[in-house]
Amino acid sequence: MSETKTTIDPAEVAKFEAMAAEWWDPNGKFKPLHMLNPCRLDYITAQIAAHFGRDLSDDLPFAGLRLLDIGCGGGLLSEPMARLGATVVGVDAAPRNIPVAKVHAAQVGLDIDYRIGTAEALAAAGEQFDIVLNMEVIEHVADPLGFLRACYDLLKPGGLHICSTLNRTPKSFAMAIVGAEYVMGWLPKGTHDWQRFITPNELYDLLAQARLRAIDRTGMVFNPIAWSWSLSARDLSVNYVTAAVRD
Repeated sequence: MSETKTTIDPAEVAKFEAMAAEWWDPNGKFKPLHMLNPCRLDYITAQIAAHFGRDLSDDLPFAGLRLLDIGCGGGLLSEPMARLGATVVGVDAAPRNIPVAKVHAAQVGLDIDYRIGTAEALAAAGEQFDIVLNMEVIEHVADPLGFLRACYDLLKPGGLHICSTLNRTPKSFAMAIVGAEYVMGWLPKGTHDWQRFITPNELYDLLAQARLRAIDRTGMVFNPIAWSWSLSARDLSVNYVTAAVRD
């Protein structure tokens, strides 16, 4: 592929390498992801179950499905997907994240194929999956369209692509950057670049250019009173997630 290794931004990777050891600390630098994770999982599991006709009440509802978690970090999404029966490959461009993920999976008795690498390299090697998770990654890559084209190549025909990111709005600047980085101190200052945030319409256009057919977009909304996240069909003003299919 012509895009191989071109979408990784070394400065963005370095930020997350520095935080790798804290992935599994619910009160550490990844506290926002730990708080967001149940909401993300509700969306992911519902979309997979609907698309592949699976019953989430089964013991291993995702058995027989091969899933790729791009930018897997310490494994916060890879592990629950493995528990639901999926065959999981987790890939991350930050080398220090992968040992953290491997150690934690071993500690909890999960068999997950964690690798240092990129979506482009996996695509170039001809790997294919039923499901590609691309969660809070696209706003950190140097070439979003090239990245989504690699995601297309990684999907089997009929495969499902789930992508979450941040909308580029004044509210997202206030909450994701001023609030999370400067006021709450949840993330190191400079973790996010508001100019890289992508509006839902922009993401739908990029998905179409990458030949992925978008089938849903849903907001993820933080309630500071309840101190929890929930899904919203209407409010996509800060965090949102999309589902798309390779036809």
